[in-house]
Amino acid sequence: MFPKSVIDRFRQLPTPVYYYDLDLLRKGLALVREESRRYDYHVHYALKANANLPVLEVVKQHGLGADCVSGNEVQRALDAGFDAEQIVFAGVGKSDEEINLALKAQISCFNCESLQEMEVINGLAKQAGVKARIALRINPNVNANTHKYITTGLEENKFGINLWELEAVVARLKDLPHLQLTGLHFHIGSQITDLGPFKSLCTRINEIQGWFVSRQIPLQHINVGGGLGVDYQDPDKHPYPDFKAYFALFHEFLEVRPGQQVHFELGRAVVAQCGTLISRVLYIKKGMNTNFAILDAGLTELIRPALYQSYHFIENLSKGPVGNTPAVTYDVVGPICESSDCFRKAVDLPETERGDLMAIRSAGAYGEVMASGYNLRDRVKAVYSE
Repeated sequence: MFPKSVIDRFRQLPTPVYYYDLDLLRKGLALVREESRRYDYHVHYALKANANLPVLEVVKQHGLGADCVSGNEVQRALDAGFDAEQIVFAGVGKSDEEINLALKAQISCFNCESLQEMEVINGLAKQAGVKARIALRINPNVNANTHKYITTGLEENKFGINLWELEAVVARLKDLPHLQLTGLHFHIGSQITDLGPFKSLCTRINEIQGWFVSRQIPLQHINVGGGLGVDYQDPDKHPYPDFKAYFALFHEFLEVRPGQQVHFELGRAVVAQCGTLISRVLYIKKGMNTNFAILDAGLTELIRPALYQSYHFIENLSKGPVGNTPAVTYDVVGPICESSDCFRKAVDLPETERGDLMAIRSAGAYGEVMASGYNLRDRVKAVYSE
């Protein structure tokens, strides 16, 4: 729900445009900080969700580290002022150039996803005359019960080292003197709204850590990943996930060794609700079976509905909530030459006209950061609440 002053401001803006409510972001980050510090947990923000610099600056101000999955994300984190000692670098396909950039910056940790990657990092660290700190990203084979495209913790996924590989990987470490094993890393998926899979993850981590303890291999930290979901259906009612229950679950079920740190990687849960895609209606097209509201924003600005069949709450800011006037059902679509360029089908809205302002909510995560120039579209711009 936007106040009239904000909607009046939108009317003056060229569209499509991303709008970020930085006050909402700060309030969410304050909750993250409050609930994580109860247990002395360390939270890294996942830049893949949103790498917008003003957003990153607010995140950094609240004491989070940075979780990166590319060399450019590592550089963006450094540019935003994150301390290199708080930057971790994951990703199943790190290039030599990206690894060298991170080695030069002396980041906190590489989350390694294969034995071959470990061998490559060891060789590059040797050339640089340094020792690289690494964590082993282990595939725990835990089902996150989320969309198959954003499930990452099953043996069928490309991510991580499988459990049956552990013996060989750990044995090889003694031949890689330019690596220092400091921890374990896990990540089972994204947009997880049922906390049950996180409990299953804790059980599996406890078993795996027991394996390392039995071999007298010390671990400084356990990185449990992220994946906490948000409410796309009713963003005004639930602007923040239940961070209290989330962190409390790990405190209850994860067995932490003396002196060991626990790390998290939250992305969507931090930024999704603070971002809105603002668009204008270009045309209303009446069809045989449905009406179309054709917007000036499309999958080039927000690809999630086309990619994951994801749901976003959509509202007509010019006409107000449904109920003020009789509702009309529309397929809300974009201008891109793809039939998949549809934000939602069968959306009940007040009768909508050319020029009406539309808000596509909960677009702060995997929105602007996944924008493209397909159809030679201009890249979307961003504005802020202050």
